[in-house]
Amino acid sequence: MSLQTGSTAQRADVRRWRRYLADERAEAAVYRNLAARRDGEEREILSALAEAEGRHEQHWLDLLGDDVGRPQRGSLRTRVLAVLAKRFGSVFVLALMQRAEDRSPYADDDDATARMAADERIHGEVVRGLANRGRMRLSGTFRAAVFGANDGLVSNLALIIGISASGADRHFVLLSGIAGLLAGALSMGAGEYVSVRSQRELLRASAPHPEAGRAVADLDVDANELALVYRARGMSEAAAQDHAAEVLGGRATTSTVATDDHEAIGNGMSAAVSSFCFFASGAIIPVLPYLFRLEGWAAIALAAVLVGIALLGTGAVVGVLSGASPLRRALRQLAIGFGAAAVTYGLGLLFGTGSA
Repeated sequence: MSLQTGSTAQRADVRRWRRYLADERAEAAVYRNLAARRDGEEREILSALAEAEGRHEQHWLDLLGDDVGRPQRGSLRTRVLAVLAKRFGSVFVLALMQRAEDRSPYADDDDATARMAADERIHGEVVRGLANRGRMRLSGTFRAAVFGANDGLVSNLALIIGISASGADRHFVLLSGIAGLLAGALSMGAGEYVSVRSQRELLRASAPHPEAGRAVADLDVDANELALVYRARGMSEAAAQDHAAEVLGGRATTSTVATDDHEAIGNGMSAAVSSFCFFASGAIIPVLPYLFRLEGWAAIALAAVLVGIALLGTGAVVGVLSGASPLRRALRQLAIGFGAAAVTYGLGLLFGTGSA
């Protein structure tokens, strides 16, 4: 007898199993689409994840039997991710898939095996690792972009609202906003360039000297300080002695423990340009109402609405990339930005010549 002709509980089981089946197929499609846009090791890893989702798909097919019915569509979230993966294949999709795997319901569902629940947890860690690779590649420029945009939004909104509250006319507020945009963007760009360049120079200074490896051939095998080099770089005494013996024996190189974090830090010029552009793009938003000849409360209200939307957007993006709740991060960004604006508005009223 078909389960669909059985009890209400059995029909509910069928619906749930069909939903799981559709989600597994949709998740497999996400991984296949991501794999198609990758190469090398990442392509192999993503293809393996797609195959693993096929195992889970088969489990629900076996349970459904004749009740499998017409293929259903997966959840809207997963279907959107599949489309994004096919067209973009970005780190944002991986970050969203990480959250999806972490929220798997299998651990609390008696019809899913413990092995399946464990698979989903491991899949989440695999996707987390791949997403972290993307985050590392983005970290330098993306950090400058996000911080630049948020600084531009908050600082210029606060500046404009504070000056508006002091009773200044529209032209003065507009000039102040443009001046704040240029000064802040130039300052952010210059500061980011100096910061990233300094970090890269510090890393370069910490790397082994290029001539050090050539000295190994002339060391006294029985009396040398090579092991101290590795202890100074963080190895334990025993590990340093073993590695020094391997180097002297020709089984390893002197650069084995050297690290290179330049990719994570980013390029100084790209970070500076990104910081400048994103600060300017954020700082121009609260100026827009005054460019269109609005003033007083109408201009302040519109500037606050536009900046609020932008803050929600940047907060959500950061939340997605960090694997946290996009909504929570968005609301946090909004609260911080509006809090700063409220303080400066109060100061403008306190020290100004009248209300806007």
